[in-house]
Amino acid sequence: MLLRAINIDKSYTGVHALKQASFELHAGEVHALIGENGAGKSTLIKIITGAVVPDAGELHLNGKLVTHNSPRVAKQLGIAAMYQQPALFPELSVAENIAIGLEESSLLSRVNWRNRKRKASELLARVGANIDPDAEAGELTLPQQQLVEIARALGAEAKVLILDEPTASLSVEDTQKLFTVIRQLRNEGAGIVYISHRLEELPAIADRVTVLRDGSTIDTRLMSEVNRQQLIQLMVGRELSAVFPKKAVQIGEPVLELRQLGCAASGIHDVNLIVRAGEIVGLAGLVGCGRTQLAHTVFGLTPADHGDVLLRGKPVKLSSAAQAIESGIAYVPEDRRRHGVILDLAISANITLASLSRFSSYGAVDFGREKQVAADYARRLRIKTPAIFAPVGTLSGGNQQKVALSRWLVTNPSVLILDEPTQGIDVGAKSEVHALMTDLAAQGVAILMISSELPEVLGMSDRIAVMCRGTIAATLDRAEATQEKILALALGQ
Repeated sequence: MLLRAINIDKSYTGVHALKQASFELHAGEVHALIGENGAGKSTLIKIITGAVVPDAGELHLNGKLVTHNSPRVAKQLGIAAMYQQPALFPELSVAENIAIGLEESSLLSRVNWRNRKRKASELLARVGANIDPDAEAGELTLPQQQLVEIARALGAEAKVLILDEPTASLSVEDTQKLFTVIRQLRNEGAGIVYISHRLEELPAIADRVTVLRDGSTIDTRLMSEVNRQQLIQLMVGRELSAVFPKKAVQIGEPVLELRQLGCAASGIHDVNLIVRAGEIVGLAGLVGCGRTQLAHTVFGLTPADHGDVLLRGKPVKLSSAAQAIESGIAYVPEDRRRHGVILDLAISANITLASLSRFSSYGAVDFGREKQVAADYARRLRIKTPAIFAPVGTLSGGNQQKVALSRWLVTNPSVLILDEPTQGIDVGAKSEVHALMTDLAAQGVAILMISSELPEVLGMSDRIAVMCRGTIAATLDRAEATQEKILALALGQ
């Protein structure tokens, strides 16, 4: 047994994060750790890596009790973690990032640059990364940055590697490359804790799976002996009737119409698209095809330089986000932590941020009204929080997404653009977001949904527009759409 966490307890103010939670990891194993947002996964990982001290319980590594754990102690013991957003210094070179924490130095010591680059090259080669050690880390793609972090963990001789949502922002091709590296590390004897909300990828990479719910360990199973539906039931503690609760609603007249729309700066051209009242149009395509760029153009972030945008049949000029908001367009961006919410700001302030003019007079905010409206949306969207004035950064990913949605629902939009609305959130939260989308459609909101998950596109869309090389290749009705047809169109076939 490589790692054992036994009967771990941890409480914060008003929250019992872990309750007698246990977890085991063998050498040469990929062990998936899953659960809804707030189930306790992050707290358990922080305890294993020494960032958080448990209230009770024991941690054993190679059969020995770990006492007085800390990030430094965990690192010395060979425990390393890689999170969804790589923790690299963007201005430093790849070799410098790998060297941080690996090289012992003093005030009088000098850097052996040749050995540093050689060591970095050797570690990068071990993970199959063709990356220049002199390249700036900030210039690398996300998959490349992840490989640099894995290389650094290898350099530290990590025996336990924790991967937290490593594929959340990766393409299918990059995901497979990462899986190849993970299998290689497993074959070399490393123990890998794999955390992911993408349940469909677990059979391809995990040997065992442990489910957390409400801070407790529910079950540990061999991955070969459990299916996706069983995992969902273990995670949520109830039957999930539909992850995609799509309902037929009355489709009205066109609300948003794009005619030969193009923007040279964004790389999109000749886009023709109609989204009707009560309709959910899925926007599918491969990474880099222009889906997010199209959303930015419609929302006025990168204004169109040719073509037309019509709202309810009338041409509009959208040269800024402010004009788009005034016209009734709302946009929930893909990267909620950077662009969707302000983590240090209170939930109430985040919810009203796009509608401040409604809550202020002569520059003074009516905090009483702001609190009332924010509390109403928190209740309607079932945002789990101890207080409406708590910082958004204290919430789980699914609840942060609900805050981002609330902000734009307060504006009462007629067009709602959702860019990867359920990326990185658990199945229970996904179901709630999908149900909310269905309710908004029933109220007549025209929804344009961008998603990289084909089951979501097929499950939630009335029609599916497939983008390829900056334009829409074709639009499919729900009844005729299949994964094979969407992929063929996305590939330009």
